[in-house]
Amino acid sequence: MANQPDSPTARLVLIVPEGVDRESFAPALADALAGGDVASLILPQYGMDETAFQKLAEALTPIAQAADVAVIIAGDTRVAGRVGADGLHVDGLTALGEAIGKYQTRMAVGVGGIKTRDDALDLGELRPDYVFFGRFGYDNKPVTHSRNLGLAEWWAQMIQIPCVLMAGSTIESVADAARTGAEFVALSQAVFGSSVQPGEAVAAANRLLKEHAPHFVEPD
Repeated sequence: MANQPDSPTARLVLIVPEGVDRESFAPALADALAGGDVASLILPQYGMDETAFQKLAEALTPIAQAADVAVIIAGDTRVAGRVGADGLHVDGLTALGEAIGKYQTRMAVGVGGIKTRDDALDLGELRPDYVFFGRFGYDNKPVTHSRNLGLAEWWAQMIQIPCVLMAGSTIESVADAARTGAEFVALSQAVFGSSVQPGEAVAAANRLLKEHAPHFVEPD
């Protein structure tokens, strides 16, 4: 999930919310992806069994990949392989070590479950493709979680491995998230919540990224 060369801003990552119906969510996803630049779609398993999760992944993966959006599966590694996902998301040091050893030659491997700087540094030593600050399904407040803002700002200043920062439940939260210098800002409810037009939300998020994120330059 590398940033594009000479990209002037951070990029957007979308996270599928919990409890979506694949038939009704597919048009919402297509609308969101038509709204502007999206780097990746993360599909968490939440509490779904393998069969239900695979059916959802089978429905959504082609929509995202047709829009040149990388699909990252957070959950069953077998489902990731079956649907031809571009990446795998895991939590914790042990799971990351196993995933890197088995899968990183074939797909991107990212990691979450980070609560402290020490957690982040320990995980970073294994060289994941990205680290994720936040928790799926916990974007239930309008603003970005203050701890995650602090972690992302510290990480972006210190470490070259890209980070993804989970923003809040409103599009406006993108501004503070972008100012941290995180390479990617993640949204879920802010795009796919009730009474939200997904395409318009993605367009607005990209405008905020361009306005508030620092410009990235390639190292000499």
